[in-house]
Amino acid sequence: MQSQKYRGYDVWGHAIVEENDGIHRPKRYAASGTITRGGKLIQASGVLGHFEGEEDAQLAGLDWARAWVDANA
Repeated sequence: MQSQKYRGYDVWGHAIVEENDGIHRPKRYAASGTITRGGKLIQASGVLGHFEGEEDAQLAGLDWARAWVDANA
């Protein structure tokens, strides 16, 4: 999970490890984002996409969260 302050909000990018059902393949991560302010949840995304890298998934979540703030704040 990565977080940062953005325009008065805390934005979070999450990487959720996906199960591979016993099939041998590289680990994949589902990306999501969360926005909080003053410790209160403002908005959360659903799954934004699937990535092979944990950091790529986290960055996608952060990108989504910053875009949400830009469009709604």
